[in-house]
Amino acid sequence: MLTYARAQSARTGIRAIGPSGGACLRLLAAAVDAKAVAEIGTGTGVSGVYLLRGMRPDGVLTTVDSEPVHQQFAREAYHAAGFAPNRARFIPGKALDVLPRLADGQYDLVFCDGDPAESASYLAESLRLLRPGGMVCFEGVFQEGRLAEPQHQDEQTHAVRGLVRDVRESDVLLPALLPVSDGLLCAVKR
Repeated sequence: MLTYARAQSARTGIRAIGPSGGACLRLLAAAVDAKAVAEIGTGTGVSGVYLLRGMRPDGVLTTVDSEPVHQQFAREAYHAAGFAPNRARFIPGKALDVLPRLADGQYDLVFCDGDPAESASYLAESLRLLRPGGMVCFEGVFQEGRLAEPQHQDEQTHAVRGLVRDVRESDVLLPALLPVSDGLLCAVKR
């Protein structure tokens, strides 16, 4: 149940996707008829619950996080929400170490909510993982307002600006920046 996952998020200080962003993820997972979803950044399982609710009943969420305790919170959240254990595959480790081991072209949706400074690398891996017609989504692109303010030149904000530019200018992506939660950048792979 989302109540459990959100409570764990508040208790531990792990930022979770907002209700509007979560509802959008659920809708997008359903729209692409997702059977295989990869998630970068498990958190406490809030986004995973939304994704699983939108996926096909036989779908599997593969979630990657460098903190095993986060994945334990998510396991508990998925159980509380009524999902069978075989609906989620938990892979501990750094995303950029794990993603290259996942199969090319086998994912319907990739949700990125990891280190914003690694966004360009997440995009490259997502393009490899996605089937044609699949979708990549990045949470938090507004950077709590810093993205639109030119005076913010920190590494994280600079990396996200580069991500938005790369997605917008890509010949293989059809993008949209959705004003939900802290900004959800989504793109369909042509």
